[in-house]
Amino acid sequence: MKTPTSIPLAPGGLPLLGHVVPLLRDRLGFLRSLPEYGALVRVRLGPAEAVVVCDPGLTRQVLRDDQTFDKGGPLYDRARATVGDGLVACPYGRHRRQRRLVQPAFHASRLPSYAQIMTEQVTAVTGSWHDSTIIDVLAAMMAITSRTTAATMFSDATPTSTLSQTLDDVTVIFADLYRRMMTPPPFNRLATPANRRYEHARTRLRHNLECIAADRRGTGADHGDVLSALLAARDQDGGDSLTDTEVTDTLLTFFLAGTETTATTLAWALHLLACGPDIERELHAEVDAVLAGRPASYRDLPQLPLTGRIITETLRLWPPAWVVTRAVTDDTQLGSHVLPAGTTVVYSPYLIHHRADLYPDPERFAPDRWLSPEATTGLHGAFIPFGGGARKCIGDAFGTIEATLALATITTRWRLLSLPGQHVRPALSAALAPQGLRMRTVVRD
Repeated sequence: MKTPTSIPLAPGGLPLLGHVVPLLRDRLGFLRSLPEYGALVRVRLGPAEAVVVCDPGLTRQVLRDDQTFDKGGPLYDRARATVGDGLVACPYGRHRRQRRLVQPAFHASRLPSYAQIMTEQVTAVTGSWHDSTIIDVLAAMMAITSRTTAATMFSDATPTSTLSQTLDDVTVIFADLYRRMMTPPPFNRLATPANRRYEHARTRLRHNLECIAADRRGTGADHGDVLSALLAARDQDGGDSLTDTEVTDTLLTFFLAGTETTATTLAWALHLLACGPDIERELHAEVDAVLAGRPASYRDLPQLPLTGRIITETLRLWPPAWVVTRAVTDDTQLGSHVLPAGTTVVYSPYLIHHRADLYPDPERFAPDRWLSPEATTGLHGAFIPFGGGARKCIGDAFGTIEATLALATITTRWRLLSLPGQHVRPALSAALAPQGLRMRTVVRD
């Protein structure tokens, strides 16, 4: 579908390649530059075109009208090959029903028990650390979040060997998912070692999740975990429930969406704290006063406001879902332009979060910017790390609580120090993960 030529075309495109070169060279800098060309800007990826939404008000329109701006475009089309039609990727026509059935698994009443599991997993992983050891920070945070995801989804009713294989397969899928999302489909079907490894992991992971769900459905036992809530979910009239395929798709989606995103946020937060010793000292004062060396708990959250602001500011600077596509389902007006049905629309939390008119000095790590009334009221709709509207991430509270408890629990016992000469940059991946982030662990006195 050809986009309207009245929408300005971003500079720097090349014949045949479009904007692939500037995106590969500096994709975040390219995104930050787009607002100067208009509220809507066309970009080309090879022969395909998309419209990037650079204005916060128009971004809100896209997020609120999820029927017209449906989940779609190349990113979601490729993602569905992995996660199926789960809650994140399913089209508008299936979303309301699925969300209604999945919502009980994330009801506020379940969060305290989930929080206990979160803290247990943080304590288990960090308990194996040693003083003055260099660690791969993202890998360590992935160990925490993957174990937390598995424990909250399946409790302790799944064999250890099955869980271990499941976590290994998730790691393989993470490592290659972004490449596959950005690669034309024919290349993903080639019998390369990477494609074979990915397909084996995807097939085995889906099979294991199907078996776990089938075993649980057969026993009918309620373990107080996410899987039990999904299997027990019924519409108000007691009739409709999730199908076996929907349960598997939902479990797969939660594993992929709930593991890397929180791990990435925690890794960036620890890096930012190491680069900001004044903020780190304030954080240590807070966790020392509230926790006194013990792990954080759900009831501590109201007494950890700075910890929460650090997570919020990290999500502003480095939103894991940095670019998202939608597909226009019917001719529609967006700003001063009419977009025909079939247009691919791109919105970027990273782009919106780095607009200087919304966030002064946007590249600065400043958790206290969230103390001002404007941060919570005047910027309504301009902070979108979890999306917005009816398609806002159903696990936003879960992820925020997990990141806050983990950061508080880690920093009450440990400092993580930057290594001299290390250049940390975002990896070319599905999430804006810090590439090559290694830090030295130091036990706090």
